[in-house]
Order: sequence, then C-alpha cells, then structure tokens
Amino acid sequence: MYRIFCISLTLIFSFSIFAADPTATRYSAADCQGSLKPYTAPDKNYEYPDSLTPVFINYVGRHGSRFPASSTHCNQLLSALNLAKEQGTLTNLGNELLNLTQYVIEKADGQWGALDSLGVDEQRSIAARMYNSYPNLFKEKQVIAISSYSPRCVMSMNSFTHQLTRMNNSIELATKSGRKQSYLMRPFDIDQSYSDFASESLWKEPYQQHVNAFVPTSALSRVLGNNFNYGDINPKDLAIVEYYVIAGMSAMQVPCDASKYFTTEEYNALWSCFNLRQYLQRTSTTLSSIPADIASPLLCDIIESIDSVVEKKGATLISAKLRFGHAETLMPLLSLMRLNGCYYKTNYFDTVALHWKDFEVVPMSANLQMILFKSKKGKFYLRIDHNEIPTTLLPGNNDIYIPWENARKYLSNCVPLYYQTW
Repeated sequence: MYRIFCISLTLIFSFSIFAADPTATRYSAADCQGSLKPYTAPDKNYEYPDSLTPVFINYVGRHGSRFPASSTHCNQLLSALNLAKEQGTLTNLGNELLNLTQYVIEKADGQWGALDSLGVDEQRSIAARMYNSYPNLFKEKQVIAISSYSPRCVMSMNSFTHQLTRMNNSIELATKSGRKQSYLMRPFDIDQSYSDFASESLWKEPYQQHVNAFVPTSALSRVLGNNFNYGDINPKDLAIVEYYVIAGMSAMQVPCDASKYFTTEEYNALWSCFNLRQYLQRTSTTLSSIPADIASPLLCDIIESIDSVVEKKGATLISAKLRFGHAETLMPLLSLMRLNGCYYKTNYFDTVALHWKDFEVVPMSANLQMILFKSKKGKFYLRIDHNEIPTTLLPGNNDIYIPWENARKYLSNCVPLYYQTW
C-alpha cells in the first residue's frame, strides 16, 4: 500500500511539472501578427430592422496596413545577422532572413510608415460597405472627416472619403487634418498625465518580468547559430525585434512564412509580450486608468455630436463624422468605453493574452462605428459596431440596439468628471 501511495505521489508530481501552462495560448500565425495584422472584413453584412432608419454615423478608425513605422527594428535585426555572418555562426535559415530583411529595407526605403496599397484597399472597402449599408445617409448629405497629422492617417482619410464620393458625388465633404486635431486623435502626444505615466516604471516592471519569464531565444539561435557571441546585445530584446520584423511583413505585402522562423509556441510567447506592452501602455489596468482616460475628449466629442442630431430630431444635413487616427487612438477609447474584449482588469498579467488580444482589438484599419437610428415613433437608438461587427454595450444587457438616453448615460459615466464638457 505504501509503495502504491509513493507511486501515486510521483505521478501527481510529474503531471504537475509537465502540465500545460493554463495561461499559454495557441493562436494562429496570422493572429500572432497582433496589431500588425491586416484587416479582415466581416463574413456577412449585418442588417438592421425595418422599423429603424439610420440618421447618423460616428466613425473612429485606425489607418490601414502600412510599411514599418521606422527602420529601427529592421536595422537592428540586420546588424545582428551581419554580425553572425562575420563570426561564422550564421545558419542557412539565418542567411534567408538576412536577405529577406535587406529586401524589406530596400522596399520600404523612402516609405517608412507610409500607407501601403493594401491599406488603401482596406479603407476603400470599409467605406464601400458603409455606403452600401446606409446609402440614404450619403445622398445630398454633409460628411465631416478629420485625421491626425500622420501622413498614413491623412491618406487613410482620403482613401475612405474618395470611395464614398465615387459611390455618390452629391456628398458635401469637408476634411481636416493636422496637429490641431491632436487633442482628439493623438492625446498621447499632448496629455501631460499620460506623458508622466509613460515615463514611469509602473508599467515597465510587469512588462519586463513577463519578457524575462516568457521570451524564448531558441528562434534566434536557429538563425544566428548556437555559438553566436551576443556581446552587449540583450538576446530577449533581440528576439522581440525579430518577432516585430517578421510579424509586420504581411502589412507591407512581403510574403513570409513565419513558421520557418518560429514554432507555434515561440510565436505565441513573443506575441504575448508585444500584446502585454500595448495592454499596459494603452488601456485601463489595475496599474492606472490614465491610458484610457486620455480618450475622454474624443468620447465627449462623440456624445455631443450625437446629442446635436437628437436635439434636431434627426433632421440634420450632417450624416457622418469620420475620424482617422492610430491604434493608440482606438485602444484607449475602446477601453474607456469598456467594450467587449477591449477592457480587462487583472492583477495577474500572465492572463492578459487570454482576454485582451490586440489582433482583435486593433488590427490594421480597426474601426469603431456608432450608428444612430430613429424609430417610426421618433425614438433614437444606438448600435455599436467594432470592426464592423455589432457588439453589446451595457453590462448585463444583450441588446444590440440601445435607447440613446440609456447609451448616453452609460457613455457619460465612462468619462471622468474632470474631463466632462457638459
């Protein structure tokens, strides 16, 4: 009996050692591109009831797929690969990656951060679907569009609005871009409370702990060689650089089979670090609400624009207000609104990858559409679409169409008092 008991304990101990990590993920290679993932159009058109008539759309969108934001990561990876070549440790796979990285640098030369043709197509397609869903909103109506000063955002706005006017040239269109829009589209640049938060170590400590615990360097060894001398290079930091370069290739339409460089486990682990950094820096967490609070002026602007339409009983010439910004514009806003899948509070940051996924929250061309409808009885309802898929808004309420007075109360309560403008 004692022997059986000892064997049982040994088995239990063995299973506990080799049991799968409950926080580990096995997302696809496409999803592991994270927020660098090109936009995926919805698989169907979501219709609205005949009893409702659309009268206004608020739109906040991220720019489309782009070239890498800068040459920094590509140059860092290329430098390490060339160093391995000099040391004589570069593998055949490493030589392939070296050539691929050189190609990316050449292709992106003069276009770092610029909108790719794929991004143009994404924006045009979203605009076309919007028009086809609500054609009456664009017949002899006024559309207002603003963008951040970033050229890829301006180009996204121009691509989107150009498509709308191609489909109906009776639209009265007014567009604005520039640094005057930063208080709405780039608050992370000008909000002092956020600047202070970003420079503090508050978010950096849990992020670095996650990196130290989960970043694999095995993928690096397969390209740099097992005997590569890293010198002053931090292997874990370089592993994330390799991830970033490879994950961003689809957005600039460079064919790359990530499975050649990463196993599923490695790709997921590297993605989880990239994902956690964005979560900690750009959403409301147990560390701070500041990253989400900075979207308050934008949410106030959205609420006030809907109020204006409701006060006029829907009889307004302005039918749409379009805004074009960044992932860093949308992540705080969606978190502030506590939208499904975009808001998660925990003290266990190793669980974030299970509940907050940047490839769902802010892929390239991610967007939030808030459609205001009017019923035949004159009552107004709001529908929230995240990446063109209707989602619920009120906790414990599965209704997609929400009376505006209820939606307004909820959204207003999301805004801290010191930000409220009403």
